[in-house]
Amino acid sequence: MKQDLPLLQISNLSKHFGGLPALSEVSFRAGRGQVTALIGPNGAGKTTLINCLSGVLRPDGGEILFEGVNIAGLAANKVAHLGISRTFQNLRLFPRLSVLDNVLCGLTIQAGDSFLEALLRLPGLRNRERRLKLTALEALDTFGLADKAAMPAGALPYGDKKRVEMARAFVSQPVLTLLDEPVAGLNPEETAQIAGLIRQMRLYGKTMILVEHDMEMVMGVSDRVVVLDGGCRIAAGTPSEVRVNPLVLEAYLGRMSAIA
Repeated sequence: MKQDLPLLQISNLSKHFGGLPALSEVSFRAGRGQVTALIGPNGAGKTTLINCLSGVLRPDGGEILFEGVNIAGLAANKVAHLGISRTFQNLRLFPRLSVLDNVLCGLTIQAGDSFLEALLRLPGLRNRERRLKLTALEALDTFGLADKAAMPAGALPYGDKKRVEMARAFVSQPVLTLLDEPVAGLNPEETAQIAGLIRQMRLYGKTMILVEHDMEMVMGVSDRVVVLDGGCRIAAGTPSEVRVNPLVLEAYLGRMSAIA
């Protein structure tokens, strides 16, 4: 049964650029309803792995089993249809569209693609649009953005833009959400807000893969931590286990005081 399987199981995943390995036979699992963090120094392969998971890149080898089905090499739109959403390391908002419209973009798959419906404005289409708008407004409320729904996304402070992107990633009720450096560039107060939202999503039973450099935040929100270095997995375990792993301290964290 699917419920008996890990939601995501990556086996020997590899990706090369110009003959150089960005990922080298990386393997790990992500459990349902858990936050699995990917950490490592710059160039470790974290974003490459996220891009392989989301269909942006085609891996050169290995398997990505999502609910028991190998999705390695699937196009990004097909991956999205399976229930995998993501945020980006660099914001990908539409600055001139309203906050609400940006979040509605996360419901594109549910909007339908009938030209005839759109041309004739049939009742079924109008009802679906109303339902999707209510869904987007609910997501904005969850992420503390309801009062900014009509504002152009480009006019928001950077921290609010990050929350808009998270709202867009979660609005479709994805099975798995990939968060690529959600607190990059944020101040401590904004970082704490995003960390609280991630904990809230975990309480709702959401499964997340988190790529992040802020170790205090990672250790506070994650159930499992996978450590990459030079495209290879060098450690995996609970935050407390990874925190004291000698290979991790040497490769990435420096001294224990860096994350204490």
